[in-house]
Amino acid sequence: MDKTVTPESVSTVDDYRRLLHNKKSLENPRSRSKGALAAIESFILEEHLQPGDPLPTENELCERLEVSRSSVREALRQLQALDIVTVHQGRGTYVGEMSLRPFAQMMVLRSSLKSTSLTSLKEVVQVRQTLDIGLAREIVMKVAGKQLTHLHQLVDTMVEKARNGQEFLVEDIEFHTGLVSELNNILLEELMNSLWLVHMSVLPVLPAAGKENMVATAKAHGAMLKAAEAGDALGYMAAVQDHYSPLIESIEALPA
Repeated sequence: MDKTVTPESVSTVDDYRRLLHNKKSLENPRSRSKGALAAIESFILEEHLQPGDPLPTENELCERLEVSRSSVREALRQLQALDIVTVHQGRGTYVGEMSLRPFAQMMVLRSSLKSTSLTSLKEVVQVRQTLDIGLAREIVMKVAGKQLTHLHQLVDTMVEKARNGQEFLVEDIEFHTGLVSELNNILLEELMNSLWLVHMSVLPVLPAAGKENMVATAKAHGAMLKAAEAGDALGYMAAVQDHYSPLIESIEALPA
């Protein structure tokens, strides 16, 4: 028995062709573009296309999907906004990078709203801490026995700045990015960068950190690095907790 297919449930190009026979489901232009969008996504998967690979022309997509040019164009416009496809005028349409950039932009916008900024900061810090602890053993396995001189230099800079009452956000980001890069996981790096963007957008809601807390946070980075190089996963996780404690205390001290 054939399953009932709706514009929202299209998962293959064949699903979309079955949907075409149910004209009532496609009476709404939005439904047609939704179905076309899902069918183009399915085409990318079925053809095993990679970022940078060309897609069929608009005419070919219209013929393949049996829809109007306006439905295909609207579907491509939405897919481009999601970084799933890239449209080059005069050159054609290609599979996009499929990065987390749209997600990051949405999260930054959401976190910029006064009513949600504090909640967003709490959520981002919670996710960052969970990721750092969850990745502890894998990072320690990759870093153990190495001497990551560049990261030690960043720690020294952070400690010096903290002692002078200066913020060290740039070095902080570079430190965490450097550690995660040891895992050679592009998706994870993009996720971490996205979380940092949100973090930076909502930092203004926090009062300036005291010098003592700044120094403690900076030194915790050094403890994380030394534990990782020594192959000490438990020590690394303890240092992660020390790293986030001053920030969590500052957030919890704010009025709800």
